[in-house]
Amino acid sequence: MSLADSDRELVVDELGRDPTPAEAALFENLWSEHCAYRSSRPLLGAFDSEGDQVVVGPGDDAAVVALPAAAGDGNSDTYITLGIESHNHPSFVDPFDGAATGVGGIVRDTLSMGAYPIALADSLYFGDFDREHSRYLFEGVVEGISHYGNCIGVPTVAGSVDFHPDYVGNPLVNVACVGLLDEERLVTAVAQEPGNRLVLVGNATGRDGLGGASFASEDLGEDAETEDRPAVQVGDPYTEKLLIETNEVLVEEGLVQSARDLGAAGLGGASSELVAKGGLGADIQLDRVHQREPDMNALEILLAESQERMCYEVRPEDVDRVREVAERFDLGCSVIGEVTDGNYVCTFEGDDGERETVVDVAAEFLGEGAPMNDLPTADLPTPETDLPDVPLDAAFDAVVGSPTTASKRWVYRQYDHEVGVRTSVRPGDDAAIVAVRETEQGLAISAGSDPLWTECDPYEGARAVALENATNLAAKGATPLAAVDCLNGGNPEKPDVYAGFSGIVDGLADMCSALSVPVVGGNVSLYNDSPSGPIPPTPTLAMVGTTDGYSAPPMRATPEGTLLLVGDRHLADGETPAVGGSEYLARHGGTDRFPAVPDDAAAFVATLAEVADADHVQATHDVSHGGLAVALAELVHAGAGLEVSLDTADPTGALFAEQAGRVLIQTTDADAVRGAFDGVAPVVELGAGTDAGALEVAVGDERLRYDAADIADLRSVIADAME
Repeated sequence: MSLADSDRELVVDELGRDPTPAEAALFENLWSEHCAYRSSRPLLGAFDSEGDQVVVGPGDDAAVVALPAAAGDGNSDTYITLGIESHNHPSFVDPFDGAATGVGGIVRDTLSMGAYPIALADSLYFGDFDREHSRYLFEGVVEGISHYGNCIGVPTVAGSVDFHPDYVGNPLVNVACVGLLDEERLVTAVAQEPGNRLVLVGNATGRDGLGGASFASEDLGEDAETEDRPAVQVGDPYTEKLLIETNEVLVEEGLVQSARDLGAAGLGGASSELVAKGGLGADIQLDRVHQREPDMNALEILLAESQERMCYEVRPEDVDRVREVAERFDLGCSVIGEVTDGNYVCTFEGDDGERETVVDVAAEFLGEGAPMNDLPTADLPTPETDLPDVPLDAAFDAVVGSPTTASKRWVYRQYDHEVGVRTSVRPGDDAAIVAVRETEQGLAISAGSDPLWTECDPYEGARAVALENATNLAAKGATPLAAVDCLNGGNPEKPDVYAGFSGIVDGLADMCSALSVPVVGGNVSLYNDSPSGPIPPTPTLAMVGTTDGYSAPPMRATPEGTLLLVGDRHLADGETPAVGGSEYLARHGGTDRFPAVPDDAAAFVATLAEVADADHVQATHDVSHGGLAVALAELVHAGAGLEVSLDTADPTGALFAEQAGRVLIQTTDADAVRGAFDGVAPVVELGAGTDAGALEVAVGDERLRYDAADIADLRSVIADAME
């Protein structure tokens, strides 16, 4: 770790002296890209984060959103938290611990708001699936997520998995968490009053994770898997479970004045940010921290990112009770200092018995003093149209059998998605639904991105990502409520990389605003570069919505009922759609522009949410990744098939283009669907269900037929390779 010369000059000017070694290390971590968002914060003002439902917006450990009242009039006093985190670099160095501690961190962000975690969603991005190292990382990450989530009893219910050659040297692991609370339980990370004590509860502090924030703000080198291993934290989910239950008691008894989980920059980051948000300071005695390794020095105690630890602000008269609760759950508890109205001060008593001041700075300067970067951008090229000529059956096999569009059952069957008995729509559907019995509503959750889309066109691709997540919710009858984002990019100092990153920020912000979905929080992860090059700009979005009740139309065809395609303007008008950003081009080569994203998406999403709730709707499915071909294949099963006819002169575009804002609806009342979408989106009748258990498609002059078993074989490519 080393503080940049320009930053050191600012620190010296502010302090009027050279920083101590501990101060320099603390500034280096808290002013890193990972913590200070130096390259991204100038762009983030594009997001609309306000709304009547928003209780706590960006800037805290997690956002807090009020659920609608059961009567549909205003908001209830039942809240949810939304948070999302990246653990990209650690998961490359150590896929199991890197992914596991990503889960632990986002769960503690949930706890610090006074909420109980009820659901997780993970969005994962790896290099080519046919590479052995990509499969090694994939297996380790999934195992780490499943181990940690299963052990702490929080269900993993949604997410996505993508494979793309540009993640070979730098995979992405983005994890979101939803928590549940009410108005009385709400806690924030704003310190309240001088004289209150700072209490550290949880695991003992060791030397793991030192410099993690700094490590996450640098490109990965060729020797990262060995040289950067000390910067990766090691998780203990059983201690995290005890911490969850401890936090529950502390919050229920009103013992917590403010809270911050210990993540990036460890104790130094959590405690300084806590008091800075309250415009206050702190007096911390580092040697009081309970430790698990001998002879730890002040800097190690200050910056270690050992997991399963929380920092609480507690009234003096409540300290003994907090200690009793911690001891009841076999957790360590240290009163490490108190809130003051002065500077952020850390002292340490050495072996000679002398107490030394190792940090003495203004908390606000430490947390907010980092200068923002003013970075140049470059013009990005517009893809030309250069399409391959591939037989339709070969293209269908390749796209439906691609690891990115294939079944992810191998992944989610390792997750306990029913623990907590709230999950009513399980993983594998467009969106998961968990029951919020407190308001008799379902909470629908969708999370993901598509690097092919944003690689082709960062702005339009990001708009499509937002619309696709909203469509996933609406297809299950849910009205979108709020979202959080995890914005992943490469080295922002490269003008073309920063241009792509700027594009995904603006695209995501514009579509979320058009949908009236506030983006209430998020995370930024830059410097995702490696010797193999930068990642594609990747805007992971986790969006939630609410349903009346807990049920939803399934993503399975029925033997009877008309199949309609809603929202496909190209097929309705007989036009040729663009296939840029598609799995079809990824499999077969070629280039094309990205398909246009509709401007009137809000009406489509609102209408779809209403229609999906109707009794005559038998099945619904979003059309997106892999295009219509994959969506049709996913509906078919042994008990029911589909007969489809596409009237088009462009079979390839009709089956494999990936324009967003489309949905398949199987219904017993096609006229009702047409009437609902009249003036909103085109409705095209494709065919009907059968009892043959096969997909039959007549497109142009060609015919395709696949039994359900054939489709299952194509879609089992991940399980076949991993088992």
